[in-house]
Amino acid sequence: MTLKSCSLDACHPVPPQETIARIKRSAAAFGITRVANLTGLDRTGIPVAMVCRPNARSSAVFNGKGIDLASAQASALMEAAETWHAENTCLPLRFSSFADLGAGEAVVDIDALPRAPPGTRFDPHQPILWVEGRNLSDDRAIWVPFEIVHADSRIGGPPMTGYFSMSTNGLASGNHFVEAVSHGLCEIIERDATSLWHRSPPAEQDRRRLDLATVDDDKSLQILDLLTRAQLDVGVWDITTDVGICAFQCLIADRAGETGHIGVGACAHPNRANALRGAVLEAAQVRTTYIIGSREDIEPADYDPAVLRKRNAEVRALMRSTERARGFGSVPSVTCETPRAATAWLLERLRAIGVEQAIAVDLTRPEFGVPVVRVIVPGLEGSDHHHSQYWPGPRARAAEVRPS
Repeated sequence: MTLKSCSLDACHPVPPQETIARIKRSAAAFGITRVANLTGLDRTGIPVAMVCRPNARSSAVFNGKGIDLASAQASALMEAAETWHAENTCLPLRFSSFADLGAGEAVVDIDALPRAPPGTRFDPHQPILWVEGRNLSDDRAIWVPFEIVHADSRIGGPPMTGYFSMSTNGLASGNHFVEAVSHGLCEIIERDATSLWHRSPPAEQDRRRLDLATVDDDKSLQILDLLTRAQLDVGVWDITTDVGICAFQCLIADRAGETGHIGVGACAHPNRANALRGAVLEAAQVRTTYIIGSREDIEPADYDPAVLRKRNAEVRALMRSTERARGFGSVPSVTCETPRAATAWLLERLRAIGVEQAIAVDLTRPEFGVPVVRVIVPGLEGSDHHHSQYWPGPRARAAEVRPS
């Protein structure tokens, strides 16, 4: 189905070199001290870059990937810049209870937001910090908990802090504001899709395996060929949900032994070729990230041979041959001429499944000129990457009991 004609380049009209130059002009303000090329640490040849912010208020290391080194560096720099913005918000806040604020103003659907594990009961009469966003469907002001917008890990917070799942899900930047919104929406749809897929029965996962022999996108085939030449096995699954926006999950396993680092990646995008490229590139980046071992969220257990053997065995089980693999052409795909058209399509698909609130909080600082936004979509599942800190919502719980 075609909304308007679009290519990856058309959706990212600013050359990566331009993005790099713009971010580097503000590197000191963002606390960026180093931009490193990690590509040679693995044998794939897929470009991976790293950016360091030693005094960050959350993670100090940010990675990026791309089809060339400039794209990888731009990706890492943008992630570092957007996180700085979320750590250093300058928006006015309200300290009020849900009951008082909701009596006169529009407030996010609290019950539909991703939650941390139960233990704290949300009290609608207990004041918390709120920040104003805009509902993308009608451009009206709407208030959301500040806890799900900022990324400053130093903040202990007032009473009721910890009720919501705090992550960087939906935090996005772009060369234009609407591009940042489009990126944020795609990330939230991707995280919802991966949460549902992780909880789906094995038979359902097996049915969603992608037949890589049917891929007809030249750039994707070039990336897959690099992995094959590096003696790495690749498995891809179509994890598209009822939202109808294409999403893929990719796993990479090393043929050289049972204790090699695996790669895990996912991506959602209206266009299936872009989604496939994004998922495979991210899986390659994650594998390189484990090899360098510099991120704070990597645990010592991630290098335990017994743990690595278990993970490799699980990946191999998922990759086992199946006669039910689906063709690349069967995956939903829409092309869009601009990020604005993509955003309109994404919102239309969300409304089609009954999601009326898609909220953007503008974190852009005019003095730096880097559009940054936090997107929030109540009703979709949050990121389940840190499983112990995530409490499945209704959609994830329904996936667990889906008949096989």
